[in-house]
Amino acid sequence: MTLSPLDDYPIHQAPEVMRHVTTSDRNFYDRYYFNVHPCSDELMLIIGIGQYPNLGVMDAFAVVRRGPVHKVVRASRELGNDRMDTAVGPFRVEVIEGLKRLRVVLDENEHGLAFDLTWEGSIPATLEPPHYLRWQERVVFDSRRLAQTGCWTGTITVDDETIDVTPDHWWGSRDRSWGIRPVGEAEPPGIQVKNAGTFYWLYTPMQFEDHTILCIIQEDEKGRRILEEATRVWPDREAEYLGRPEYRPEYAEGTRDVVTATLRFAPPGGEPFEVRATPILPVHMMVGTGYGLEPGWKHGMYQGPDLKVEGVTYDTRKPDDAARMWGMVDAVGRYEYLDGAEPTGAATGHGLYEYWALGPHPTFSE
Repeated sequence: MTLSPLDDYPIHQAPEVMRHVTTSDRNFYDRYYFNVHPCSDELMLIIGIGQYPNLGVMDAFAVVRRGPVHKVVRASRELGNDRMDTAVGPFRVEVIEGLKRLRVVLDENEHGLAFDLTWEGSIPATLEPPHYLRWQERVVFDSRRLAQTGCWTGTITVDDETIDVTPDHWWGSRDRSWGIRPVGEAEPPGIQVKNAGTFYWLYTPMQFEDHTILCIIQEDEKGRRILEEATRVWPDREAEYLGRPEYRPEYAEGTRDVVTATLRFAPPGGEPFEVRATPILPVHMMVGTGYGLEPGWKHGMYQGPDLKVEGVTYDTRKPDDAARMWGMVDAVGRYEYLDGAEPTGAATGHGLYEYWALGPHPTFSE
């Protein structure tokens, strides 16, 4: 057992050194997630940095979608003793003011993507409900997450072109999540081979001029709710619970690609209202980033004793590259209050529209 600098702070939660978590589950993780967009379909940048204490790994990725180009930089190293060290090769995250301001950096490298960005939260960081799922005797998810919308300042460089990022229209959302979810190398499935393979998911942090709506929906293969939340969060007043959210997506013919969707909210004691969601720039999160498609690069997967940095670029105009674009989608979303239901300010906002419709579900007949 080895001490680290974090042990000198009075923050222990268990009779362990701080770099050890209280569960031996291999799938424990602790991760940052950020997205960056100019409230348009011009560009979307997504960044993730994670630690996997029981696997001894720390890794990071950044993916940018600009026009037809899907470009990824990713890095991995051994975690080591100091969990306060948030650098992974050219990547690092700095907490300037907890729950408010952070800096995220990808230094210049040979893979055509770099950035130096400072995050400023526009609403209080908001704790989401616990995410818990036991399937065929195994706890698959047992995690917590905080969410926040905000704005960005800094620069992004893509293929030698530097873009100035200013907070007037460069918005985004972030989350911090920790707990148990599938990570690392694939395990023998055992009884999990009986898993129906359903993941019906919607996650929509919607940012408007003076408030945000945070909405989550997850359902199983019979349409039963596993997780749900809907709140309207203001910078300077108590958050408003919006009741059970309802979700009606419209898919492109013959696919599960969302063209538009209607979200309905019914706050207890208040007037129901609807928001139209339109994904305007998709980013396929499972392509190159470690979320699961590539057998040789998954979150928490040990890449050897030395730092490893890689770059991957795809062009969706090429049929073979376009065919890779599958799985979870994190899109820039345009959100519009319907029928004048906005509480104040502009009726149109932007944010993340994250969805996946995998496997059987009552809404699909095929």
